[in-house]
Amino acid sequence: MDRREVAAVLTYVGRLDPRTIRTDAGEARDQLAMWHELLGEVPMTTGQGWDVRDVVRKRVVASPYPILPADVAREWNAHYRDRLGRHTDPTPMADPDDPQAWRAELVATRDAVVTGRIAPSPHRGVTTGEPHPGLKRMLKAVGTYVPDAVRAELAPFRPARAAREAAIAAGGPDIFSVPCERCRAPKGEPCRERSGGGVRNRNTKPRIEPHPTRVEDALAAQAQAIPA
Repeated sequence: MDRREVAAVLTYVGRLDPRTIRTDAGEARDQLAMWHELLGEVPMTTGQGWDVRDVVRKRVVASPYPILPADVAREWNAHYRDRLGRHTDPTPMADPDDPQAWRAELVATRDAVVTGRIAPSPHRGVTTGEPHPGLKRMLKAVGTYVPDAVRAELAPFRPARAAREAAIAAGGPDIFSVPCERCRAPKGEPCRERSGGGVRNRNTKPRIEPHPTRVEDALAAQAQAIPA
């Protein structure tokens, strides 16, 4: 605001709160200089929700103390941050090899957003337009770590895991959800043919079919998990 606009704001403030009126010419001049010093960069109004008179009116109603120019400046800073926080810089039209022009366009766009000449630009890819027609089908296909098509291709190389997944798909228990008492295979790992050295021995061979005792334990765990 220039000095004339600040003087108009002070007149409005005095009309709402006579305590702020200065009758002495020197005091009035100093008051105008102080308000202009703090509000020189603050616009009186913008096209996007900022009006100094609204701020003054709300402050006078909310506080028993006389309003200060710093109160208005703080409200403007909050308005400034809020608008920039809701803004996503669009890609400048300037040549990216010209950093000065690129930066100048970004600054001009942000200034237009803050001063209300244009609205904040949201994340266009998230908030506008309809989703891609095939997006739901793609998400369904890749909704797990391994898509169904890739899982089928890997089945010959992971026979134990493939058998486990087939059993779960058929409504059976998750065999790997319990340890094996026979070969000591922990949860999440297939049973092994023990050849000495324990289940962690690299010489032991994974079994495609789990040990019968492990199947029984998995069935029992599944039965306990089903509510009565």
